[in-house]
Amino acid sequence: MNTPGEIAAAYVEVGRNKAAMPKGRMFLLAVLAGMFIAFAGTGSVIGSAAAGKLAGACVFPAGLAMVVIAGSELFTGNNLMVISLLEKRITIGQMLLAWAVVYIGNFAGSLLVAAMTVWGGTFGAWYESLVATAVSKVSMPVAEAVLRGALCNILVCAAVWMAMAARDAGGKVLSLYFPVMVFVLCGFEHSVANMFFLPAGLFAAGRYGAAAPELTWGAVFLKNLLPVTAGNILGGAGLGLALWKAHMPKGTK
Repeated sequence: MNTPGEIAAAYVEVGRNKAAMPKGRMFLLAVLAGMFIAFAGTGSVIGSAAAGKLAGACVFPAGLAMVVIAGSELFTGNNLMVISLLEKRITIGQMLLAWAVVYIGNFAGSLLVAAMTVWGGTFGAWYESLVATAVSKVSMPVAEAVLRGALCNILVCAAVWMAMAARDAGGKVLSLYFPVMVFVLCGFEHSVANMFFLPAGLFAAGRYGAAAPELTWGAVFLKNLLPVTAGNILGGAGLGLALWKAHMPKGTK
């Protein structure tokens, strides 16, 4: 496996390459990542409804596995670009632009799968579980959403970091699996996953006539996505800073 120092050095170039990537290609890869996470969310909802929360948590890591192996772009994982920023290989403007493009692309991909799965009848008897999940996400206090978002992305970025330690595809999937399973099992909040869960809950409530007055587009953004995104950035960038400080020569000075 690659050592932590080797991973840190490699990620400096990974972040630089992400910042320099043509934005059209970046957006397309971000759409794919949003779709991958949404597919995992679909399986997680059905698994949780059919066999309990642990089953849903065991299914969800498929999303990040697809993101990593297919080479797509995920907003939460890209919060580690702060390592390249600290090494002065990219500018803060490049990093923020990359984050924005990927965030929008992730939302587009997640929204597409949400619409297709709900209107394609994927959830069937389990639509109530999907709506209940969405309602619970817009009902939590904002401070709680921020903290759950931070805790989530510490684990997601740890999973991305651990996947970079492996030198083969099987090792990468195995490495990322358990941190992602833990964040789902603990009920932490992932902004890109919520880009699927919340619109899908809205669509399901509309299609099946479920009573969910709390679910509105305003609530989706103001009560969940924005605070969770802020938390994700705090957790992911904070972990990136800690890893840079621990493993890069400049950081240890």
